[in-house]
Amino acid sequence: MPRGGPFMNAAKTTHTEIEGSGSTTAEPPLLQVKDLKVHFPFRRGSLFNPEQGLIRAVDGVSFDIAKGETLGLVGESGCGKSTTARAIINLVHPTSGDVLVDGKSIAGLSDKEMLPYRRRVQMVFQDPFASLNPRMTVGGIIGEPLTVHKLASGKDRQLEVLRLMELVGLNPRFLNRYPHEFSGGQRQRIGIARALAVQPDLILCDEPVSALDVSIQAQIINLMMDLQQRLGVAYLFIAHDLAVVRHIATRVGVMYLGRIAELGTAEELYADPKHPYTEALLSAVPVPDPSIAANRRRIVLQGEVPSPDKHYPGCSFADRCPIVVDRCRTDRPGLPDRSHAAACWERDDPPEV
Repeated sequence: MPRGGPFMNAAKTTHTEIEGSGSTTAEPPLLQVKDLKVHFPFRRGSLFNPEQGLIRAVDGVSFDIAKGETLGLVGESGCGKSTTARAIINLVHPTSGDVLVDGKSIAGLSDKEMLPYRRRVQMVFQDPFASLNPRMTVGGIIGEPLTVHKLASGKDRQLEVLRLMELVGLNPRFLNRYPHEFSGGQRQRIGIARALAVQPDLILCDEPVSALDVSIQAQIINLMMDLQQRLGVAYLFIAHDLAVVRHIATRVGVMYLGRIAELGTAEELYADPKHPYTEALLSAVPVPDPSIAANRRRIVLQGEVPSPDKHYPGCSFADRCPIVVDRCRTDRPGLPDRSHAAACWERDDPPEV
């Protein structure tokens, strides 16, 4: 199936060097996210004395993803991981910032102009049941993108659906079954097949295995890695489980309260975490060896958990940080432009933002 549209003819390059918040190549990275912010206004206070508040779900996130690589995005619930992915695919509209594909901004594109972009960037959602239409058969779900993007019809469409089902490990005989007839792992395979139908270059994976049993998680992760090797697709992989991210990711970004606290290659970040929040997260990862687990130091964070509806002039982690200094409460650290960087005044040399 030939690609078409303004996003389809951009030159493709290989990932040659990782630098700073993204990849340095002769051509622009596949995806660039620049100072992305997503704020949601709300009203608080009493009925007779209301005041306007602001939820800073994503508050200045920047990163790049090169063709064929996997960027893992981790952090606790509510830190803005899923909202970042939804803003990239335009399911929620960014307050400010920019998203570029092959150097071309998607800001201000109409629904019609967004179609070529949606062929390049697809999404796999967390809940494999809620994201599938219960009134449609598997064949209809996987084949719908082919119809929407006018890639195949009739017999060609059915043959392509059967090919996609085999590609993700689904029995083609299940073509006319409905989502409720499948297990959680099989439903997620349907979601992956639907995303692959338009031959995307990037798939946003919003915690695709968190709702599955551990044994099924391994199967889905191995499937995704195999598909990446065969098809060259890139992933933004969002997860809570740091062990899963370490297994699949090329680079890892750690989010905290709408911002990236640390970003680096998976090898560097897991071997030598720079940010105190990253250290705390890694100390909570279970270790299967009891002798090693007994000697590990568990970092328990103290202090007040910050709220996204408050404005923090300095580092938002300051109230819980074990190495906080006065500057942390007044000056907000940025993310240095290096392959492994942390937004921390004590552990790195970040710019002020």
